[in-house]
Amino acid sequence: MKIGFIGLGNMGAPMAANLAAAGHDVTGFDVAGTTAKGVTAVSGATDAANGADVVITMLPNGDILRNVAAEIIEAMRTGSTLIDCSTVDVDSARAVAAQADAAGILFVDAPVSGGIGGAAGGTLTFMAGGTADAFASAKPLFDIMGQKSVHCGEAGAGQAAKICNNMILGATMIATCEAFALADKLGLERQKMFDVVSTSSGFSWSMNTYCPAPGVGPNSPADNDYTPGFAAELMLKDLGLSQQAAEGVNADTPMGARALELYKTFVEDEDGRGKDFSAMLPRFVARHRS
Repeated sequence: MKIGFIGLGNMGAPMAANLAAAGHDVTGFDVAGTTAKGVTAVSGATDAANGADVVITMLPNGDILRNVAAEIIEAMRTGSTLIDCSTVDVDSARAVAAQADAAGILFVDAPVSGGIGGAAGGTLTFMAGGTADAFASAKPLFDIMGQKSVHCGEAGAGQAAKICNNMILGATMIATCEAFALADKLGLERQKMFDVVSTSSGFSWSMNTYCPAPGVGPNSPADNDYTPGFAAELMLKDLGLSQQAAEGVNADTPMGARALELYKTFVEDEDGRGKDFSAMLPRFVARHRS
């Protein structure tokens, strides 16, 4: 299959490399000039889209997606598929879907979960929105780049699933970090707390799989001085998208809103930028009730 891949950053590059390693003819473009193993670099987004059976985008935000889509859809052939793996607002996903449909192009919004490690290892989870035909067209590629793909519904449903998931993730990570900081002040050993909570009703992905306490539980960014697996500023972005969506449909999400406030303070006013989102733990340890 001839694939154009636009956005070869920390996530896009290993995803594109996995497609190339599986035998596909992959052409790639990134504004920063980055490349990926086995991928033929070109000088523009339309060059990557020309003649492609499938074009995949992995971009920073909805505005950039809209701009890139407007450029490449004109260059894509009728009957081809556009897969957007970015995490963007639901409205942008639906707008691009409508534009693609008008041009006779299948569209899937398919944000991912699994981080840089999942992208490199081909173990991502894809949350996909679009028609059944569009999902069927994209699924063989999801099977190469990831270990699971879920067709969540019509266009925009993939983004809805992603932001709901990450709203839960942000809030539960904060609660997990708060609990460890409280345990410290109560004189409870972190390992003992993990042993109890990880097998009791407080267990969660944040505790059991991605524990924010160094030396406790499976290896995580906490064991590497909080070098990002998922950066705090990316969590801030996703929590912002969840609250934007909540406002749009008049949903009451007070925990999501508070998580957004805390990550905003952590990233913009404290030292959270450039650290993993689990670095909330040392933040809470250093703080006192005011």
